[in-house]
Amino acid sequence: MLHITTDITIEESEIKEEFIRASGPGGQNVNKVSTAVQLRFDVGNSPSLPHDVKNRLIRLAGSKITENGILIINARRFRRQERNRQDAIDRLIELIRRAAEKPKPRHKTLPPLASKKQRLDAKHRRSVIKRTRTVSGPEDYL
Repeated sequence: MLHITTDITIEESEIKEEFIRASGPGGQNVNKVSTAVQLRFDVGNSPSLPHDVKNRLIRLAGSKITENGILIINARRFRRQERNRQDAIDRLIELIRRAAEKPKPRHKTLPPLASKKQRLDAKHRRSVIKRTRTVSGPEDYL
């Protein structure tokens, strides 16, 4: 059982792991040993996650999630299978923890008066620059 937060725990039976051959450097070892881990977690059908956490997790995962709602994490950073397995589980836990945080509600505010004044002053300066380009000259407009 994986403890994500105080409220969320996931059964290890919900996580499927597949060991595959890693790409990249490693000599003969990389051609013989399946050290990379592909972790699969069915977000849509998980009884352990609340509905709002599922929705945020799907949004956070982005391209790591399939159209069927299965989260796929590939871990091939290390040369040992066990370290890659732990790395994939740690990344899953971190993703779920980030999804479990409720976003702060945004309170609509008005722009400060100083920024309004600054914007209008900038517009005025720009208009003066453009007026000086005319044939008649700037003294006609001031």
